[in-house]
Amino acid sequence: MNEPQLLNHIEQYVQQFMDEHYRPELLYHNKEHTIRVVRAAKQIGEHYRLNEQDFLIVVAAAWFHDLGYYTAGRTDHEKEGARLAADYLQRQHVDTDTITKIQHCILATKMPQNARTLLEQIVCDSDLFHLGTTDFADCNKLMRKEAEAVKGSEISKADWRSKTIQLLQGHQYYTDYCRILLNDQQQQNLDKLLQKEERKKEELPETKQPEQVIEDKKNRNKETSRGVETLFRTTSANNQRLSDMADNKAHILITVNSIILSVILSVLIRKLDNNTHLIYPTILILATSVSTMVISILATRPSIPAGIFTQSDVDTQKVNLLFFGNFYKMHLEDYARGMWKVMGDRDFLYGTLIKDVYSQGVVLGRKYKLLRLAYNIFMFGIVVSVLAFIIAIYTVQ
Repeated sequence: MNEPQLLNHIEQYVQQFMDEHYRPELLYHNKEHTIRVVRAAKQIGEHYRLNEQDFLIVVAAAWFHDLGYYTAGRTDHEKEGARLAADYLQRQHVDTDTITKIQHCILATKMPQNARTLLEQIVCDSDLFHLGTTDFADCNKLMRKEAEAVKGSEISKADWRSKTIQLLQGHQYYTDYCRILLNDQQQQNLDKLLQKEERKKEELPETKQPEQVIEDKKNRNKETSRGVETLFRTTSANNQRLSDMADNKAHILITVNSIILSVILSVLIRKLDNNTHLIYPTILILATSVSTMVISILATRPSIPAGIFTQSDVDTQKVNLLFFGNFYKMHLEDYARGMWKVMGDRDFLYGTLIKDVYSQGVVLGRKYKLLRLAYNIFMFGIVVSVLAFIIAIYTVQ
């Protein structure tokens, strides 16, 4: 079986099928959507380095996964798509095992998704890839218009937004690749919808029953918790980026001064016997380079605590269990017991997150303070050294 050639045939067949069975109400589940899903399936499949047969399975499933919309409508379109895939692939003499796997991948996309194998997970993540992209808002509008066209009546923005929020809150990507690539943007898309929801509530004050007030407070607490979690996640990510920047700056200083030292030690020092007037400028530039390197190394040199915490530290909530330096020598059971206590106590959890962010800030402050000192020494030392060389040379002349 020639997999690439078969995929070309499948692409031509599916696109021709869609053209021949064109349905104007399919404003979202159309050819453009299918092509996006196929593109995502190829991207994820290439990341996991699938062999040719597995790559054929996920891409073929992506092509056929919504084809049932064109013949059976919204109800059980996954079964119809799986049937259409089997009919076509049997005519292409594809083996039964491959056809079955393709059908399972298509059926796994039925909401709520139920993927068991990696191939099914890839197809499911490809189908909802847009939830974690900047195209989400445009896709969501098309889905609403399609639902209205199929239903034959208008759907209020508030109702649609509420259902979309439920979808985003309940959705999680299966593959690690998609979670790393798309989770942040999916959360941003959800946050935007939640902000719109909150603004609409503020714009439409109304008399509420006590039960409604309690429910609203619960919802606001949930949204506040989500906002706090986003705050901590964003702050930690920013601190990590700043730490990486500091390490890169220190690396630049160390590399540059290593080159300067190499040149001085290998070339200039040999000639000092005949050029005694250059001794002091050479010592000056050597001192500058060595001092800069030492301080840059100090800025990036890690300091590791004892790696052990006691039960009293957990009971008094004095230990930060998110920093590896506090537990790397502990047994898993002891650490897990402490983490369960953290997760079971909201105040302890937020307190731990605060300690973690604060610790990151302290480390960053030390790094950048040393880096500033290193850059100052390097800047002023180089300027003074160059002037010393110039003065020494002109004095001899």
